[in-house]
Amino acid sequence: MRTGLLYRIRSKKTLLFMIAPAVIYFLLFSYVPMAGIVLAFKQYRYDLGIIGSPWVGLDNFKFFFMTGDAFRVTRNTMLYNAAFILINNVLQIIVAIFMAEIGSKLFRKTAQTLMFLPYFLSWVVVGAVAYNLFNFEHGTINTLLRSLHMPELDIYTTPEYWKYILIFFSAWKAVGYGAVFYMASILSIDRETYEAAEIDGANVFQRVRYITLPSLRPTITILVLLAIGGIFRGDFGLFYQLVGNNGLLYQTTDVIDTYVYRSLLVNNEIGMSSAIGFYQSILCFVTIMATNFLVRKSDKDNALF
Repeated sequence: MRTGLLYRIRSKKTLLFMIAPAVIYFLLFSYVPMAGIVLAFKQYRYDLGIIGSPWVGLDNFKFFFMTGDAFRVTRNTMLYNAAFILINNVLQIIVAIFMAEIGSKLFRKTAQTLMFLPYFLSWVVVGAVAYNLFNFEHGTINTLLRSLHMPELDIYTTPEYWKYILIFFSAWKAVGYGAVFYMASILSIDRETYEAAEIDGANVFQRVRYITLPSLRPTITILVLLAIGGIFRGDFGLFYQLVGNNGLLYQTTDVIDTYVYRSLLVNNEIGMSSAIGFYQSILCFVTIMATNFLVRKSDKDNALF
C-alpha cells in the first residue's frame, strides 16, 4: 500500500489547494513579520536599518516599566476584555436561546438581520455616532437634558463614564454576530430530545436548563478559550475611535494597543513599541496555555489541544 508523503499530497491535493490561501495569509502576515521582533532589543536608526541598528538589550523594556504605565495599560486591557468576554457571551447565549424558542420564522429572520447589522459597521462610524450622542454642546444626550431642565453631562472629561460606554458599544456590536454560533449549536440539538422533555411535562425554562445549556457547553468552552487567548489584546478600533487622543481619559481607557500606537506614531519610539508588542504577545501566549491546561484537567474533550 502506497503511504509515502508525495502520494498523500497528491491524494489530498484538492483539500490542500482549499487551505492554501489561509496558510499563505498567516505565513505572510503572522509568521514572516515575527523576524522584526529583534527591534525590541535595538535602538532603531533609520540610516542603519533593522540589521545595522545597535543592540540595547532590555533597555526598551526597562523604560516601559519605569514610566509607570505598564501596570495601568495591562490592568485596563485585561479588565476590559474580561468584561467583554463575560457580558458578551452571556448576552449572546440569552439571545440565541430566545431566538431558537421563537416560533415565527419571519420575526426570527428579521430580528437576526437587525442584530447582525451593527457588526458590519466600522468603528469609525460608531465613533461618529458616539460623538454625536455625547458631545457637550450639541450632543443628543445634553440636548435632551437641557430640554428637561436637567444638569448637563460632560462625558468627554469624565473618565468614570467610559467604563460603561465602552462595554455597551462592545456588546452592541458583538452580540448579534456571536449569537449566530450559539444558534447553530442549538439548532443542531436533536429535536426529539425537546419533544420527549415536553411530553414529560418540562416547561420552556426546564428544557433550556437541562437540555440547551448542557448541549452548549462545548461551544461555550471553545469560544471562551479563544477569547481568553486575546485577553491582553485590546480592540484598537473600539478604544481609539471612541476615545481618540483624549489625555483626560487615559487613566480609564488606555490599553496596550493604544499605548503602542502613541509610542510609535506620536513619540516615534520604534524600539519601545516593539518591546511592548512582544510583552503583549508573551502575556497572551501564557494566558491561553494556562487556560487550556486547566480545561484539560477538568474536561479533556473540550480543550483546544
